[in-house]
Amino acid sequence: MNYPIDQIRLKFPALQRKENGKSVIFFDGPGGTQMVDDAIEEMVAYISSGMANLHGTFDTSKETEKMIAETREAVADLLGCKSHEVAFGANMTTLAFAIARGLGSYLQKGDEVVVTELDHRANVDPWVTLAEDRDASVKFIELDPDSYTLQMEHLDKMITSNTKLVAVGLSSNVTGTVTEVEEIIERAKEVGALVVVDAVHAVPHLPIDFSALNCDILLCSAYKFFGPHVGIAVVKDTLFHELAVYKLAPAPSLPPFKLETGTQNHEGIAGVKGAIRFIEGLGEGSTRRERLQSGLERIDDYERSVACELERFLRTLPSVTLYRAPDGVRKTPTLAFTIEGEDSREVTKWLATHFQLFVADGDFYASTMANKLGVSHYNGWIRIGLAPYNTMDEIKRCMEALQEYVNKKR
Repeated sequence: MNYPIDQIRLKFPALQRKENGKSVIFFDGPGGTQMVDDAIEEMVAYISSGMANLHGTFDTSKETEKMIAETREAVADLLGCKSHEVAFGANMTTLAFAIARGLGSYLQKGDEVVVTELDHRANVDPWVTLAEDRDASVKFIELDPDSYTLQMEHLDKMITSNTKLVAVGLSSNVTGTVTEVEEIIERAKEVGALVVVDAVHAVPHLPIDFSALNCDILLCSAYKFFGPHVGIAVVKDTLFHELAVYKLAPAPSLPPFKLETGTQNHEGIAGVKGAIRFIEGLGEGSTRRERLQSGLERIDDYERSVACELERFLRTLPSVTLYRAPDGVRKTPTLAFTIEGEDSREVTKWLATHFQLFVADGDFYASTMANKLGVSHYNGWIRIGLAPYNTMDEIKRCMEALQEYVNKKR
């Protein structure tokens, strides 16, 4: 089945934006994708028909509860989990800190927490803070600076009988490296440790199966997969029941509600359902789960074909250093690079001004990796992150712009 790029682009209203008479090109998918019309329509429909809080006897309250339940079911099909394991929140970071606080009694003095040098700090600092609060120690699985992958050779020494929690990202939001987390999870389970997987960057590009991964907690955010700013936490039901979260005394004490403190972003949750419907519409199968997996596989195939052209071009520019794992390592369509002697922020400003390319720069909260790779003197990386609505024509415009910039600086 051919990839319907023209029809897909029509579903993203923001792609109609123009500056200086030219259409802008959104190359910051890792920072947040544009919102698909399915999500916008669900949000408007919820708001327009009458918003309400929960637990009322009147129709709009009942409709709100029904909508949230339906969205949980959609998320469960997207991520391969049970609907009662799905909790919504402000964003992944806020949910991670709330869960970390709830795990306080799980750690004791002398215990160990293992995180990685490849990860966004949102999957590092909540667990480091927890360790500090409980007088536990922290270990980092190191980054291989040549392959931009984790060093997996000594997991048995890194994850020991003292390890109580391991946090790892499924895919880097900078290099795009997809980590084979199964080996890490297997080792963690051998010693009885909990495993937290950051899937924020992975969900827009790859099929996810929470149950098959056998992790305990998985975190993601809907604004990275074509929806609104809503965070999602999946917590294994057995752990969820034990999780001692901070909450108001009268609030529900059962999962998933006990993690959803205060009134949720109901219109945002409605949008999540629409975003998932968009992915489902790209796939085939007899069940929603099958269609979602198929849709993501289709997205992945298309994005890799487009990213391949850009990657080949970047490798031809002598002044460019591309931070990209070698062939054979699975990657998302996210390419980070620096230009010799150039401040990355000045480069992205020039790209936006002269070619209407919306490209991000900085350390993207992967500050441990940024420090290790020494990109601070460039003011961080330049990052081009593709989404299902980006086209080969946009890639060509990007290559033209970068070639012109490099030539101009010679």
